[in-house]
Amino acid sequence: MNLPLRPLTADVHTDERSAFPVKAFSALWMAFCLLMICASLQDALRNPVIRWWEPVLWEGSSALVATVWITIAISVRGRYASYLDRPLVWLGHYLQWLPLVFVTFITAVYAIRHGVYALVGRSYEHSGWWFLFAYESVKLSLFAGLWLGILFGIDSYGQWRLHRDRWLQTRKALAEAQLAQLQGQLRPHFLFNALNTVSALMHTDVARADTLIATLGDLLRISLRSIEHEMTPLQEELRTLALYANIMRERFRDRVTLAWQTDQAPLDTPVPVLLLQPLLENVFKHGVERSLGQVHIRISARSENDRLIITMTNSGSSLTPWHQEGMGLRHCRERLGILYGDAASLHVANDGDGVEARLVIPLVRAPS
Repeated sequence: MNLPLRPLTADVHTDERSAFPVKAFSALWMAFCLLMICASLQDALRNPVIRWWEPVLWEGSSALVATVWITIAISVRGRYASYLDRPLVWLGHYLQWLPLVFVTFITAVYAIRHGVYALVGRSYEHSGWWFLFAYESVKLSLFAGLWLGILFGIDSYGQWRLHRDRWLQTRKALAEAQLAQLQGQLRPHFLFNALNTVSALMHTDVARADTLIATLGDLLRISLRSIEHEMTPLQEELRTLALYANIMRERFRDRVTLAWQTDQAPLDTPVPVLLLQPLLENVFKHGVERSLGQVHIRISARSENDRLIITMTNSGSSLTPWHQEGMGLRHCRERLGILYGDAASLHVANDGDGVEARLVIPLVRAPS
């Protein structure tokens, strides 16, 4: 999914997840300045004519004035954040400051050096001003390119983090909206059929009707709790599926059998809540309701190569060439895409004398 880049502007300063790591950048800048001072000091110690404080003054004055400009560059970066997707334009907005940087840097640095030398009763000797200005301008251009590159990299990473977090929040909100829509579609149709079954049983088998009402209550209680959570352990999802299956078997008591084959290992694996119920509802709707004979349903769950594989097969039906998926299956597939991307899949195809739905989920927690 490609997302349009949005300027960070104020978010750069307020969002902790994408905030510019000023401390890390400051530490890097201080280390750089100390390195420059130490390198100059080491060269000066080999020259008996130069005193130890002179290289400290030379590099220290440059570091001091450069720090002022670095601070300004950091403080105004929000103004140019909208150009981060166009690096040359972003760089151009900073480079337009270079003439002013050259003048103020050279003036301030050499004023400091001349002032300190005058305080100790010495004169500061250097090359002519035209050569000096050209030399310092070239050096400043190189260092400006280096640190602007670092600034661009860190700001780009911050914007990527911000958009990534927004994208994940959007995916989560979309998944929750689809889950709510799915729950809204399941309940009326399912409740209507379940209550019809209870009504019929009340005249023939009160005990079974009472058991069915209790089972229906448990299922609805779990369904209501599922609104608060996007993920649930596989064991809980299978328990919910078993409650649903028990209610549906009461409707088709003499026409359906269920077999469960579940490995113990993946039972703690988190799966999207209410992911399997639409699949089983699809089996009863297209496999059991439309069949006059006995329908065998087999549900299995196993782990294989860091994947959770859940299959649901039924006999007595087949997919026609013009078969179209219902909304339940489409929502399941869309939720998998939102939560896992290409790492998860759902395939429904003919299998012998029946139909198989094969669901593959990675054995890792989905993004939350």
